[in-house]
Amino acid sequence: QVHMVESGGGLVQPGGSLTLSCEASGFIFYLSPMSWYRQAPGKERELVALITSGYTTHYAESVKGRFTISRDNAKNTVYLQMNSLKPEDTAVYYCYTNRQNMDYWGKGTLVSVSS
Repeated sequence: QVHMVESGGGLVQPGGSLTLSCEASGFIFYLSPMSWYRQAPGKERELVALITSGYTTHYAESVKGRFTISRDNAKNTVYLQMNSLKPEDTAVYYCYTNRQNMDYWGKGTLVSVSS
């Protein structure tokens, strides 16, 4: 059974940093592309960053140069390092993967950027 648990969210001031973690189980992690999505209040869920099994990365334009996605296959964990945070980064952040044409989501972790 696929299981993904996000952690690391919280309240941070503008310009601050946070690192999110997503620990996964129930599938062959090192073969799986992993993504971070976010959903702000009143908005649709959007892709933030993606990392393939070959460590190729892709970022939304709004976070390029500020966020870094990485993975540790030994720990079945994907990370999102977030720097220079802005109020518009406030959202629930979700871990996502697709295995055998099925979508799997974590329950999310809340990031609030406010002074």
